[in-house]
Amino acid sequence: MSSTALSLPRSDRMTNRIFAIFARETRYEFVRAMRTKAFSLSVIGFPVMFYLLFGVMNRGDTVHGQAVAKYLVASYAAFGVVGSALFGIGVGLAGERSSGWLELKRASPMPPLAYLAAKCVSAVTFGLIIASILCLVGTLAAGVHLTILEYLGICSMSVIGGIPFACMGLLLAMLLPANSAPGIVNLIYLPMSYCSGLWMPISLLPKWLQHAAPWLPTYHLAQLMLRVIGYANPAATMSHIFALLGFALLFLGCAWIAFARSEADA
Repeated sequence: MSSTALSLPRSDRMTNRIFAIFARETRYEFVRAMRTKAFSLSVIGFPVMFYLLFGVMNRGDTVHGQAVAKYLVASYAAFGVVGSALFGIGVGLAGERSSGWLELKRASPMPPLAYLAAKCVSAVTFGLIIASILCLVGTLAAGVHLTILEYLGICSMSVIGGIPFACMGLLLAMLLPANSAPGIVNLIYLPMSYCSGLWMPISLLPKWLQHAAPWLPTYHLAQLMLRVIGYANPAATMSHIFALLGFALLFLGCAWIAFARSEADA
C-alpha cells in the first residue's frame, strides 16, 4: 500500500514533466516560425492578400446565390491551413533533416513525438490565425456577416483540416531535398488549391475539373469549410471527414515507409 502511494506522485511528476517538454518545444517552435519573417509573413500574408484582391473587390457579388466574399472567407481559410502545414512541416522539416538538426533532436533525451507534435501544433496555430484574420477582414471590409457559431466552425475545421496536411507535409519532408522543397511544394500546393475551388467557387471551374476535384484532399477540406457557412451539402459531411481521414492515414503510412527506407540506407 505504501509503495502504491509513493508511485502515484512519481507517475504524476513524470507526466507533468513530459507535458512541460511538449509545451516548451511547441512554444519554441511557434516563436521560431513567427520570427522567421520569410515564413510567417508569406504564410499569413498570401491568403489575406488574395482575399483583399478577390474577396473585398467582389463584395456584393453572388454566384448561384452564394456571396463571393463569404465563400472566399471559408475557402481562403482552408487555403491558409494547407499552406501553413505544407510549408511549416514539409519545407521546414526537409531543411532541418538536410542540415542534421533532426538527427541532433533524435539524439537528445527529448521524447521523439515532442518534435513532430510541436510542428503540427504550430502549423495549426498559424491556420487559426489566418482564419481569424480572414473573418475579421471579411466582416469589416467586405460586409460579410458571420455568426459566432460560423466563426467557431471555421476555426474547428482549421484544426481538423490541419491533421491530414500535416501528414502530407511529413511525407514531403521525407521525400524532397531541402534546396528544391519550396518549389516542389508550390507546384503541388497551388494547382491543388485551384482545382479544389479554393480560389473561386468550384462551380466556375470546367466540368472535368469539378469531377476530378473529389480525388484531392483540399476539396474535402474546402467542402467542410463551406458547409459551416451553409454553402455545401450538409448530408456529405461524414464522407468528407472520412476522406480526409483516409488521406491522413495514406500520407502517414507513406511517410513511415519513406523514413524506414532512409534509415535502412543510412
